[in-house]
Amino acid sequence: MAAEGALLPPPPAKEGEPEALNSIEMESLRADVEISEEEVKGKNEETEQESIKEPNNSNLLDASSDSQREKHISIQRTLADLEKLADLQEGCLISAASQNADHSVAGAGKKSCPLCPEEKFKACYSHKLHRHLQNLHWKVSVEFEGYRMCICHLPCRPVKPNVAADQIKMEAHYHCIICSATITRRTDMIGHIKRHVNKGETESRFMPAPAPKSTYEILKEADTDVQVLPNYSTPQKTDSYFNPKMKLNRQLVVCALAVLAEERKPLECLDAFGATGIMGLQWAKHLGNSVKVTINDYNENSVRMIQENCHLNKMKVVMNFKEEEDCDETIEEGEENLPAIEVTKMDANVIMHLRAFDFIHLDPFGSSVNYLDAAFRNVRNLGIVSVTSTDISSLYSKAQHVAQRHYGCNIVRTEYFKELAARMVVAAVARAAARCNKGIEVLLAVALEHFVLVEVRVLRGPSPADDTVKKIRYLLHCQWCEERVFKKDGNMIEENPYRQLPCDCHSRMTGKTAVELGPLWSGSLFNTGFLRRMLFEAVQYGLEDIQTLLKTLICEAECTILKQFSIHGPTSQNKQEECGVFIKTPDTAADYYVVHGKRKNNENSQNGTKRQKSESNAEHPAFYYNIHRHSIKGMNMPKLNKFLHYLSQAGYRVSRTHFDPMGVRTNAPLAQFKSILVKYSTPTYMGAQSEGSLQASDESQIYNIS
Repeated sequence: MAAEGALLPPPPAKEGEPEALNSIEMESLRADVEISEEEVKGKNEETEQESIKEPNNSNLLDASSDSQREKHISIQRTLADLEKLADLQEGCLISAASQNADHSVAGAGKKSCPLCPEEKFKACYSHKLHRHLQNLHWKVSVEFEGYRMCICHLPCRPVKPNVAADQIKMEAHYHCIICSATITRRTDMIGHIKRHVNKGETESRFMPAPAPKSTYEILKEADTDVQVLPNYSTPQKTDSYFNPKMKLNRQLVVCALAVLAEERKPLECLDAFGATGIMGLQWAKHLGNSVKVTINDYNENSVRMIQENCHLNKMKVVMNFKEEEDCDETIEEGEENLPAIEVTKMDANVIMHLRAFDFIHLDPFGSSVNYLDAAFRNVRNLGIVSVTSTDISSLYSKAQHVAQRHYGCNIVRTEYFKELAARMVVAAVARAAARCNKGIEVLLAVALEHFVLVEVRVLRGPSPADDTVKKIRYLLHCQWCEERVFKKDGNMIEENPYRQLPCDCHSRMTGKTAVELGPLWSGSLFNTGFLRRMLFEAVQYGLEDIQTLLKTLICEAECTILKQFSIHGPTSQNKQEECGVFIKTPDTAADYYVVHGKRKNNENSQNGTKRQKSESNAEHPAFYYNIHRHSIKGMNMPKLNKFLHYLSQAGYRVSRTHFDPMGVRTNAPLAQFKSILVKYSTPTYMGAQSEGSLQASDESQIYNIS
């Protein structure tokens, strides 16, 4: 009867016992309320302290809203948090029912759902409650910024005043994390959240649970620290995109800038797409006060992160170099020796139209053709424009219609597709420079797995521009034997263009056997003297990752297999432009290339034209052959280094190429390439025999076939 009397309303006060019991219960409830208030105050103080320590977590807390309160219990991060609520509720029920032995025995081990009333879901054991929370509440939740708004069955929605008590129906609903509204349908809730996001209302009015500590990660590359977000490698999900796979690209650009910094000082350089600012920070870190670095980005969050990364690397942030020069007296003593970096928030085309630079680096996400005209608009004479293209699908002939749309080139998938991509980018750069009455000299063209990097020197004047345009030609490519040759320069229509191809596939095959690719850059892709100076700068700054690549590029530019490098430090002020880096050529060991990179007032265009004419005679052969592509079935090919030696002995220029690890760059025709490959290949079943015993029989077979 005592248990039943506890559930009934109190009887009239004719006896003193019920009043005493009510007073005891009231005192215990007041004590519980005081304890809960102290816990809430303690939690609020902790959250305030963490919010002071972590100012970057403003997306979870709206400081401007006056109606901050604790979030609803249906809004949780994980399913385990919902189960913890059930444990807390069970503890409260046990403490409240500890005065009654019957209740404590009956409810031992059972938990009630924190989001359902007892009429809808009775208390059960933990395994059944887990299935209930997962299937009914968690699976139909709505996700937003790491939180899950689970469906709630509690009587949270307001009841109409004209509805009777027995007609009240508990309706399932969701609680909005942003505006605390209650919405019944899940689809309506998703649309409700999207409307908040479109309006820019993404800050919560609830007092969230203590958020995890700073989610920024600090990465280090080439003695430069950068602060990035956890999803830094996914450009669609972050404002500060950072790709660790582009390390080679950044080091090549640093070496190119270091070579230019030896020619003129001070040097004004621009990183048009800063993102995290890693490129500009490395420039200032390695070159110091010899360069004036400007890092630009259009995204406000990226600009803020660039400024934070500058402070992280102990560098001074300047909003305008001209204003800094006017107010040098206000600089503190500790900031005098700090490198200054200018951070701007502009569109890349706008800043390149407004200001002139000596060095411009373009690294947008995808194609860079939209920024080439602005880059050549104000770049200074004998300056360098660096272009990085990451639209690999179109450049590497996977999306040919995109290449036609962006670059105006007709391409197909070939064995030399990487060099085809590099020549396509150089052709686009050359056309953009010619539109501004400027010519280019290609210093470097690299095509690796993730990017295509092109470095060109700008030569002002209509004459260099005309010479540049003449090097843009179409390419004839045989689809049967993959022989290729650039079309002859001229406007007259040739009766039979197949005659230009060295192969005779058209006469032996029926139909059309060749395609016309391009327009492409037909000139050289490398400057030997500039590459030697880059190698010296890489050794000087300890950039070991690109030294092997630069040595391969030097041999490829010379089209030689000799790898005799000697690096000497500068001993006097009258040093050569190579900075003491020499490479022996196959012709003579005493001849060295000299690159005239110094800037002169009266002979700018003449020096550029003379330089181009002097290097045109020593240009490397265009394109390369893949040794596996032309192998003979049932024959063991010789080792690649041995095959290169055999081609060199036959009197042809030959070298390896960075475009393809099994590629061979040579001026030998394809027929001679295949004949030498067959000559020094051994049959598979006779692989144990020596090559010398088979040379005579192989030669006789070749001559009989021919």
